[in-house]
Amino acid sequence: MGASPTGTCFACGAALEFPCACGGCGALQPEGAARDPWSVLGLAPDFGIDAAALRKRLLRASRLVHPDFHGADPAARALAEVHSARLNGAHEILADETRRADALLALLGGPDENAVREMPREFLVEVLEWNEALEEARAARGWSDAVARLGSELAARRAAELAATRALLVPLPAAGSPDLALVRSRLNAVRYLDRALGDIEALRLASAR
Repeated sequence: MGASPTGTCFACGAALEFPCACGGCGALQPEGAARDPWSVLGLAPDFGIDAAALRKRLLRASRLVHPDFHGADPAARALAEVHSARLNGAHEILADETRRADALLALLGGPDENAVREMPREFLVEVLEWNEALEEARAARGWSDAVARLGSELAARRAAELAATRALLVPLPAAGSPDLALVRSRLNAVRYLDRALGDIEALRLASAR
């Protein structure tokens, strides 16, 4: 997780760690154009992110733009609130591996889910079996050892799909790389698994009532 140059403060000319505010003089910076989540947090685009370091970076940036520090000036307070919201939104994306991969695809010019709907080929046969098992579980309207095993299998497969996604994105591929379509297909698989795991969790909660 490397820092990215973010320019200089409009007020004092010091180098900025974050594009939202100056750590030297404390001046809030203009809102500027829409940025990707890495830029918002003053980072270079990368998939490999340490969650604890990312959280510390968010807190450090948030202290600079806390609205209470700029409360005397309504315009400054409003700008601080905009920056604060953008920082939190960027952190939410980067803290989630699936959303982070999705953001990287957009940044690198990769396909969205409407352009590539396919899932990995070896995944499709298993999907048919999982769908059948889920339909049987829904029809039975009860929790069973078989459903619990299916949930464990799907969770393990989700972790494997994310690991395959990570391998495609570390190191970062070039913009327009054919690997970006492969990343999209892996993310499509993860989204299917998330929906299936959500269905299984709903069955578990229903049976516990």
